[in-house]
Amino acid sequence: MSTNKGIRIEGLKKRYGSGDTAVDALKGVTMQVDPGEVVGLVGPSGSGKSTLLKCLGAVIDPTAGRMVLGDEVIYDDGWKVRDLRALRRDRIGFVFQAPYLIPFLDVTDNVALLPMLAGMPNAEARARALELLTALDVQHRAKAMPSQLSGGEQQRVAIARGLVNHPPVILADEPTAPLDSQRAMAVIRILNDMAKKYQTAIIVVTHDEKIIPTFKRIYHIRDGVTHEEAGEGRGFD
Repeated sequence: MSTNKGIRIEGLKKRYGSGDTAVDALKGVTMQVDPGEVVGLVGPSGSGKSTLLKCLGAVIDPTAGRMVLGDEVIYDDGWKVRDLRALRRDRIGFVFQAPYLIPFLDVTDNVALLPMLAGMPNAEARARALELLTALDVQHRAKAMPSQLSGGEQQRVAIARGLVNHPPVILADEPTAPLDSQRAMAVIRILNDMAKKYQTAIIVVTHDEKIIPTFKRIYHIRDGVTHEEAGEGRGFD
């Protein structure tokens, strides 16, 4: 069984097009996020953030480089994993700016759906969902429909869904963008708590100036290249 060593990216490149019209969106990105760590990824529009996130999430194919998830090489100048859908479902958690909850499923089944699709028995999947909902303090909404939830509750359910398969890595794309300061800080505190509890490596893509001081490490991406710097780590020792 593989041990969780977070995610490591070495020299990742992505080129769109070819010849004179080729655009190099990523020019050799290198970064590492350890289990239990929440790292910020920041950069201006057009810097390559979205492209990097799509490569990390196995949504698009990189052009070159190497990605290691846990102790398994998943990409080395080509995918080394046969089933990319299973990789996305089982080993990479996603948290988006909008919760994208399924409106006709209750809260428990929104969270339990992924492990059910992966073949886990329904009762076991629902028990795991309830464990996460309890950890996130929304267990009292377990039978509610998404339309009955507040914005903050919906985002907590979305975080539970991202964690439910115990993925080694979570990619959070602007998870605090629509939230006020208090709710934004609550979401970041939850992500830090969950990273430690489940030893998950979490990458938070953000423009949100409110939360940037909370990261202990930050990767800045500009013109397709990343630069690491120490963050303030404010409030999350």
